[in-house]
Amino acid sequence: MRKLLFILAGIIVILIIVVLIKTLTYPFKKVNSKNGEGWKMVKDDMAIQRLSGGLKIPSVSAGKLGDFDYSAFDTIKEYLEASYPSVYGNTEFEEINTYGLVFRLKGSDPSLSPILFLSHTDVVPPGDAEVKDQSKNMFRPDDKPLPPVSKVAEDWDYGPFSGAVANGRIYGRGAIDMKGMLFSLMESLDNLIKSKHVPKRDIYLAFGFDEEVGGQEGAAKIAAYFKSKGLVFDAVYDEGGLILEKGSVAGINSEVAVIGCAEKGFLSVKIKVKGLGGHASMPPMESAIGKAAVIMQRLERDQMKPIITPLINQFFTNIGGSMSFVSRMGIANQWLLKPVLLSQLTKTNSTNALVRTTTALTMMKGSDAPNVLSPEVEFVVNFRLLPGNTVRDVKAQIAEATKGFDVEVKEIDSVKEASAVSPTGTKAFRLIEAAIKEIHPTAIATPYLTVGGTDAYKYQIVSKNIYRFMPIKINDAEKQSIHSTNEYLSIENYMKMIHYFEYIMRNYDQE
Repeated sequence: MRKLLFILAGIIVILIIVVLIKTLTYPFKKVNSKNGEGWKMVKDDMAIQRLSGGLKIPSVSAGKLGDFDYSAFDTIKEYLEASYPSVYGNTEFEEINTYGLVFRLKGSDPSLSPILFLSHTDVVPPGDAEVKDQSKNMFRPDDKPLPPVSKVAEDWDYGPFSGAVANGRIYGRGAIDMKGMLFSLMESLDNLIKSKHVPKRDIYLAFGFDEEVGGQEGAAKIAAYFKSKGLVFDAVYDEGGLILEKGSVAGINSEVAVIGCAEKGFLSVKIKVKGLGGHASMPPMESAIGKAAVIMQRLERDQMKPIITPLINQFFTNIGGSMSFVSRMGIANQWLLKPVLLSQLTKTNSTNALVRTTTALTMMKGSDAPNVLSPEVEFVVNFRLLPGNTVRDVKAQIAEATKGFDVEVKEIDSVKEASAVSPTGTKAFRLIEAAIKEIHPTAIATPYLTVGGTDAYKYQIVSKNIYRFMPIKINDAEKQSIHSTNEYLSIENYMKMIHYFEYIMRNYDQE
């Protein structure tokens, strides 16, 4: 018995030594702790005013396509043309499906594959609060009045379509999502043209107009147009990642620039559960709503298994150097500690979404009266698919959860598989890293999984190198303002974003 204990103790000691050696020798990305200055911000008042004017145009997309007030999208087109005459005068310009906008700046070498930058002109509604007229505060470059906006939410510090410039910030719906990026791209291209810089390869800008409601008439039609032209892009750049301030990510003691190299898939289904109806005074032993509750419990309890994909493993390798020793130990020794690591990751909503296909119960409908038993109860469940899982896998999970019950399952909204994963060993990715170092030298740049949907997904038919990243440093409050109240973009972030995109455009073929 003593001999067996000695053997076990010896095995444990060896395991501890191996774990420590692997932790200490694991190739975590080195963190640049020195405060490099990077590019010094140069304030451009005219650029700020052009963005401010764009934020005053209420280009809201909501509901079904066709329900929009398209007069605002007509105004956006007029405003951009009046604001950037050099861009319109020196590029090939196309309108796709009336409101999709495409610009092509020709390069000197037509044999090189072009690069593409994306954005969208539409924004989400400003909110449901009681509102007041702000149309008198709006302007256009030709001094003609904008279409009236009769409603502006009162719980904003500045009206959502005011374009107010105050406190070092530019306020308005779409400041971050996503007119800030749109106008920074126009400014960057404008700067290139005015400086007479001729890139080696063609540079394209493409702006959709219905991203917030699925992008089927904007980005999808633009991508199909590119496909019909036989275009294959060396890189596609879109939104999807941000620079997270130091301290905003639990356990990471550094600024982190998360670059989306893939995005999750999407499936929403409505499950209708049938049972006995009647009066609540004589209920059956098991009601339709009770059966629905059992199915919902099964769906939440028996979710898809968590997985550390190669992309997320690369993410941990890059950020691990700024994490605690215990965290580094788990990352470096997944051969032994992967179950423990996954257990910890699935305890937090944000990290759980990175390692599994998530299940979210979102809507439910039953009886319309408190004393009536509905013979049918329906609920909606939304799945966000991890790369590696498929829609077929999720449907099998739903079938298992509903086994034994009389149900109808119907897909609603758009359905899409998880995107392909873009490589990180490309020139396109290295340029992102270099441009980030220009504006935020101490930030850790790392590939990441975008958990939301973007227009970039539509462009998989014309490129294998798709990267989702908006170069703004953001805190928790600013993250909460996206699609909520008091959305704003700091002037510093805006100036740095312009420089970031201009850096990529100028240096793509200078390596």
